[in-house]
Amino acid sequence: MKFQGIYRAFMVPVHHTGMRSPFLRRSSAGSPFRVSLLTGLLIATGTPAFAPAQVNAPERTPSPLFSKALPDLGDETDLSIAAERRLGDSIVRSLYRDPDYLDDPILTDYVQSIWQPLLRSARARGDLRPDMDEVFAWEILISKERDVNAFALPGGYFGLYLGLVGMVNTRDELASVLGHEISHVTQRHIARRMSKESAQTPWVIGGMILGLLAASKSNNYNAANATIMGSQAIAIQNSLNYSRDMEREADRTGFGLTTEAGFEAQGFVAMFEKLQQAGRNNDSGGFPYLRSHPLTTERIADMQGRIGMQAAAPLPAYADWQALLMAARARVLSNSGVDALRLWQADVQPEALAGKSPAQQAAALYGAALAAIRMRALEPAKALVERLAAVAGAPPLVDRLARLLRADIALATEDLAGAANAMAAQVRPALPNEVVLDRAELLLRAQLQTDSGQAGQAARDLYRWVLAHPRDFNAWRSLGRAYEVQGRSIAAIRALAQADGLQHDWSAALARLRAAQDLVRKGQWGSQGPDYIEATIVDTRAREIVQMMREQAAQQR
Repeated sequence: MKFQGIYRAFMVPVHHTGMRSPFLRRSSAGSPFRVSLLTGLLIATGTPAFAPAQVNAPERTPSPLFSKALPDLGDETDLSIAAERRLGDSIVRSLYRDPDYLDDPILTDYVQSIWQPLLRSARARGDLRPDMDEVFAWEILISKERDVNAFALPGGYFGLYLGLVGMVNTRDELASVLGHEISHVTQRHIARRMSKESAQTPWVIGGMILGLLAASKSNNYNAANATIMGSQAIAIQNSLNYSRDMEREADRTGFGLTTEAGFEAQGFVAMFEKLQQAGRNNDSGGFPYLRSHPLTTERIADMQGRIGMQAAAPLPAYADWQALLMAARARVLSNSGVDALRLWQADVQPEALAGKSPAQQAAALYGAALAAIRMRALEPAKALVERLAAVAGAPPLVDRLARLLRADIALATEDLAGAANAMAAQVRPALPNEVVLDRAELLLRAQLQTDSGQAGQAARDLYRWVLAHPRDFNAWRSLGRAYEVQGRSIAAIRALAQADGLQHDWSAALARLRAAQDLVRKGQWGSQGPDYIEATIVDTRAREIVQMMREQAAQQR
């Protein structure tokens, strides 16, 4: 098999949390092994792709027990920050192209509302050094996979499965996972691991990871079985022991930065208990000595001991609404089969809702409305949205989500006026620290404006957004479309090339820029006439990409 060598460091039996390789299809039933790019094994531009104007991190006074940064527990490493980022770029390029990759603006706003406070906490504690903060990407890629998993990659890239988002009941539980993953990167676990495995260069490791992704698509694990059972067993055991230490370190560092960011410490214990339950459903129990993570019971006990040293104020009552509604959205988007979507309708029958809290009722109605839209059952969807908007005691977030659903329903029938009216509807002011869905509303409104003869306004709004969030490639794509409708051909191509580049598709970006240069040479500017500023930007960007591609080729020789 072409990628046999990749399994020596990265193949382990099914993990007790049910985790497996990022963005891959399900393995064949009954397979004794699953691929697992676990956070202890694969831990690997400065600004994040985007950050919402408001984030729902409850304001609490940090415990004095956790007010000081933990010491750097890492080993010495020869891998530079810049080299680790380049390695991450080489890996994430394939993940952006995977069909399971998902950029859902509503879920992304929600995840970012948790992610940004954690990053701020890591900076304040000193866990996140300025050089690492500046160079690493700090981007989260969401996968439609239903497995319960999250992972970190080199260079500050992170993966999050919808299966995990769909099982949490509070933001604190999700924050505990993301805090753990950030700590893998701030403690430089990938670099430390490479230093320990000194015989393997960073680029070989990158090739191994990409090979693992490719090989796993075919669900062929025979090579993995042979490798683990062969002469490398002792080396693998030593490597996994090292990984367990990293997991403990990430738990403890993540606990500090998560609680200091204002999240409830009990979220760690609750999340570990959920992982333990998921493990009972998926774990074969074989070869426990090869596990890369400490036993979940150990991690629960450790966190409970730490929680006993501090007390936290209770969460605002509306916090659970956010988590439950987003969990419902994640479950719908991760399982779009017709049978699964129909099951949502049973959950909103009066007898099914009778014993649920208002927040749980809202989550069920939201999931059922979204499922109905995806099945094109638009009249039932309209009724469900109105029931959702009428749930007693709902926070403003529910108003916003109902408005977006109304716009989706109108767009499904090509009713642009109805969609515009839904987006123009007034909603109650946000509660303190509540998710505002800035990006979701911006992208939908820009789509409506572009389709209804207001492309100029859409372009202005989107341009202001990408100035503040230059790594938001979907906003660049929307901007390119608005420019195209305006007749600004060169600007449109340049915006689309920018989006390709942000997903590390340099060949596609360069091809677009070359096409724009051809149009300039032929004088085919579009209906708006010459745009020499954009032409200059196109030339400059093309030269930069050519130079970068040459450097990458030289590094990989």
